[in-house]
Amino acid sequence: MKGFTRDAKLLGEFLRKAGYKIVFTNGCFDIIHRGHVELLKFARSLGDVLVVGLNDDESVRRLKGESRPINTLEDRAFVLLSIRWVDFVVPFSEDTPERIIREISPDVLVKGGDYRMEDVVGAEFVLSKGGRVEIFNYLEGYSTTSIIKKIWEGRSQG
Repeated sequence: MKGFTRDAKLLGEFLRKAGYKIVFTNGCFDIIHRGHVELLKFARSLGDVLVVGLNDDESVRRLKGESRPINTLEDRAFVLLSIRWVDFVVPFSEDTPERIIREISPDVLVKGGDYRMEDVVGAEFVLSKGGRVEIFNYLEGYSTTSIIKKIWEGRSQG
């Protein structure tokens, strides 16, 4: 079961009616690296279905700067859906995934270790519905920003 949808509410209703334990995580996922894949693998292990909220291109630009994203929304979604632990990708245009978290109403919300529990958008909502929030241990040395920096440093030396 794999899919790309812009209708988070319909997806959430379908998955809940089908009785699936829904896990949700989100991000820009601009250049997929091992840290991302380990996070997705961990997240999927916590339930039956993993839904990934994906910042659209304008949202990434606002959050990361004019030079981002490197890859388009469609390309980032394609790569995510090619990862075996990802079941659904839902793009969003806001700066935070609060709206789609409320629409999907996941049982488990997962964020990377660079977040503290009190900073996780949607945590209060998920906890109020009896769900849980998990922070994945951050893998040191893996970030899209550091990968881009290495590429630029290599170009200036060449």
